[in-house]
Amino acid sequence: MKMAGPLSASRALFRRLPQVKWRHVASFFWPVGTVTGMNKHAVVLGVSASVFLLIVIAEMAAPANVVVAYGYVLPILLIATARNRRVMFLTVALCILATYVGLLRPTKPGRFVSAVINRSVVVGVLVAVAYFAMTREERKAREEAARAELALQTENLLKANTQLAEIRDALNRSERLAAVGQLVASVAHEVGTPLHSIAWHVQALAEEQGITSDMRKRIDVIDSQISRVVRIIQDLLSSTRQRKPTPAWLPVECLVQPVAALMGPSFVGKGVALRVELGSAPPSIRGDVEQLQQVLLNLLANALAATSTGGEVLVSVGRWVATPEELESRHRTGETPIEQFVTLTVRDTGCGMPTEHLTCAFEPFFTTKAIGDGTGLGLFLSREIIAAHGGSLSIESEVGKGTTVVIALPSAAN
Repeated sequence: MKMAGPLSASRALFRRLPQVKWRHVASFFWPVGTVTGMNKHAVVLGVSASVFLLIVIAEMAAPANVVVAYGYVLPILLIATARNRRVMFLTVALCILATYVGLLRPTKPGRFVSAVINRSVVVGVLVAVAYFAMTREERKAREEAARAELALQTENLLKANTQLAEIRDALNRSERLAAVGQLVASVAHEVGTPLHSIAWHVQALAEEQGITSDMRKRIDVIDSQISRVVRIIQDLLSSTRQRKPTPAWLPVECLVQPVAALMGPSFVGKGVALRVELGSAPPSIRGDVEQLQQVLLNLLANALAATSTGGEVLVSVGRWVATPEELESRHRTGETPIEQFVTLTVRDTGCGMPTEHLTCAFEPFFTTKAIGDGTGLGLFLSREIIAAHGGSLSIESEVGKGTTVVIALPSAAN
């Protein structure tokens, strides 16, 4: 009868165990936000507790059968999959306690010592299983972590290789542009003198007495073509001699409004609507106003050329927040991580560009315009200018629907 007190107390304890909220227990061992997969661990803990209770009940039903105590191996193996030493220590302690609780039940005379030995063997088996199971799971966890780290390093290496290829292409383009600049400068110097001489003689012929109207028309044609050649050479020289930007903080409307006013008559003359949307509180950007206006002027000229009468060109201002991946990418390439950007979007309803042209849009000297109507350096130099300001320039286009060019520049909010 003296044994009945502890036995009834243990039974009462085990009857209360199913009332435990295993989610709360799991949150104690795996705090939310610190370890991933807490729901999975809570399920493992709940199943292990259920198996543990079933074995305890089986032991109560057959107290003399020590074989049932070996069933405590099951919750230990389940808990090992959670890979948490603190939970494993607690589980092993509970299993050992439950194993020795069986000694509190009445036994036949002379069998107590053998019962202690048998249950001690069970405890040894439980401890050995816990050790080897936990060791195996921890080794698997280390292997998985090593594989994940290797995959991450491989991904970073691939990204770095891609960025290296882009930098190499940009360097090749810059070298090509520098070589062309030297060639253009040399040609301009050699061609400039005879062109000025020809222009002077043409002007002298136009001022002579007795020339007919037909001759004057021919002289005017020659003079206009000489002026055109001079203008093309000057455009090439100015395009290949980009100066470094002198940035300053300026409201975005100070960049957009003057260019829109300058291009307005050209849009009206062609019958294309030019719409500007700055928003209720236009942000500020940091940049060289002259160079940025040159970029916007070039984009609007391209949009006007691609849009037929009755179409529309929209210039809008927005904001863009960089993602963690973009910040990491800028950090790896040695660029200053910038979190917030101001976007200038030029969207037209023109003819659009096919994919093969879109992939070459930023190549120097690539143009779809007629010979003499463009140098093919506009988009290339525009992107170089934006890159020098710490921003980016991207283009999307679809044949028959139009083209969208997005400029992203560092915001004053940074």
